[in-house]
Amino acid sequence: MNLFKSIQLTCCAILLILASCNTKKSTQTKSSDTRPNILVVLCDDLGYSDVGFNGAKDITTPALDKLANDGTIFTSAYVTHPFCGPSRASLMTGRYPHQMGAQFNLPPNCETIGKGISVDETFISKVLQDNGYYTGALGKWHLGSVSKYHPNNRGFDDFYGFLGGGHEYFPEIYRKKFEKRKKAGDNVIFEYLHPLEHNGEDVKETEYITDALSREAVRFVSEASEKEKPFFLYLAYNAPHVPLQAKEEDLAKFAHIKDEKRRTYAAMVYAVDRGVNKVVKSLKENKQFENTLIVFLSDNGGKLTKGATNYPLREGKGSACEGGYRVPMFFHWPKNVPSGQRFNQPVSSVDFYPTFAKLAGATIPAGKVLDGKNMWDNFQNGKGSHTGEYIYCLRHRTGYTDVGARRDSMKVLRVNQESWKLINLDKDINEQHDLSAKYPDLLKEMVADAEKWSQTHAQPLWWHDEQTGVEWKEYKMPRFDETFKLD
Repeated sequence: MNLFKSIQLTCCAILLILASCNTKKSTQTKSSDTRPNILVVLCDDLGYSDVGFNGAKDITTPALDKLANDGTIFTSAYVTHPFCGPSRASLMTGRYPHQMGAQFNLPPNCETIGKGISVDETFISKVLQDNGYYTGALGKWHLGSVSKYHPNNRGFDDFYGFLGGGHEYFPEIYRKKFEKRKKAGDNVIFEYLHPLEHNGEDVKETEYITDALSREAVRFVSEASEKEKPFFLYLAYNAPHVPLQAKEEDLAKFAHIKDEKRRTYAAMVYAVDRGVNKVVKSLKENKQFENTLIVFLSDNGGKLTKGATNYPLREGKGSACEGGYRVPMFFHWPKNVPSGQRFNQPVSSVDFYPTFAKLAGATIPAGKVLDGKNMWDNFQNGKGSHTGEYIYCLRHRTGYTDVGARRDSMKVLRVNQESWKLINLDKDINEQHDLSAKYPDLLKEMVADAEKWSQTHAQPLWWHDEQTGVEWKEYKMPRFDETFKLD
């Protein structure tokens, strides 16, 4: 063997040893960070009773049911508002939207008004990112469309989806509509037709949107698994939000449903389930399943006029009745979340922020205002985190306001300018029996407490459409002196 060849072989050997050391170091570094991955799967307008684990008979959701039944199902899980934008703002900020001026949805094409959730509010994604998590957001955003409100500027390393409040589902259809409007010279084109984007760059999507988001979730999990840090993934499906658009093969599975809206809605829910199944497979293939907390929920109640059901709850999306903001939810995390249990104590999505931070060992910025609390220890011990405390819902309408305020089993409710009612939710989940005459002092106390909470609210920074803003001023809203007046 000549000298040159000998030197060559020696160098190769050294490189192999170094590579081996680096690989070993990488593996050791990743395994040394035992903090959990956190995966939030959020559906849009999913009804309380439209998943198998919550009693659906005509809609099949095998992947979700498997996770739910192997984890803990929350029977009294609430979001902070019966509409999607305010509800999502709470999830990211840990605050009630009313206190940030975000109690209305941002209007369509909100880039035209340049508004979004204040940058003074540190998102949970930013907290996790700053504490060593690799972060991703997929799907619907609806928290601001101009640059400073963009997901990549709110703590997300990777964003694939759309910035507005909704989207059409078939690229071959919405792309033609978009190009037609563009050729016509429209300066503002309806946001449901815009191209999807990846980290600020338009992409030419080819798949049914729900399938595309599931595909990107699989990609994210695979890429995140190669990094020497845990991940946080916010998978925000727009299904089954309108427009009601489903794939033919999914529709075929629900041919037994005669109502067309319900059948299409069911197929859209099933597409989410198919996607979650793929994400779970990816977690297992990448050896991340055992150390991933999966949180599944809806952003608000199902829309009854668009195929959803919320049985046995009263009313649906937009309502301060239980059907408006009590949602299907479960936690799944092997060996850390109790398996096969139903948790009946009230919980709120406003608690996610401090709970995720606790699990991540993350430092919450000094001065950050939070309306929720770390629920993990109480949850592990089967205890509620809001005993003796309120979970609120408040929705403004034209000239008046609907309010629901739950404390333990009791709830005060005023909707449609009717008289205040007192409900025992443990005995009357569909809110049919008014106990105010039997317990007048309790009614008075709880309404007064709800009024006190309303005094912490900010004036809205936007309205979901121009007419609502005009009416707000015309009716001199919010008129809380009338809202909290007892007969």
